Amino acid sequence: KLWPSVFTLTTLAASMALLAIAAKELPIGTAYAVWVGIGATGTALLGILLLHEPATVPRMLCLAGLVLSLIGLKLTA
Repeated sequence: KLWPSVFTLTTLAASMALLAIAAKELPIGTAYAVWVGIGATGTALLGILLLHEPATVPRMLCLAGLVLSLIGLKLTA
């Protein structure tokens, strides 16, 4: 399908460009970890919202822990 493919390629290019910008200011390990963490968190949340995956307390606590870890990495970089 054309438009979903165009959207995916556009957002992928933007994501990579933003990672490159972040890597200029942050150590690459931190920049990459935050980049991957944002993707993982977003994917999990979209699964809950759009695919009706379970939003159990342990799952939400793990996502909150991931976000807090990402913030910690950024603040200590």
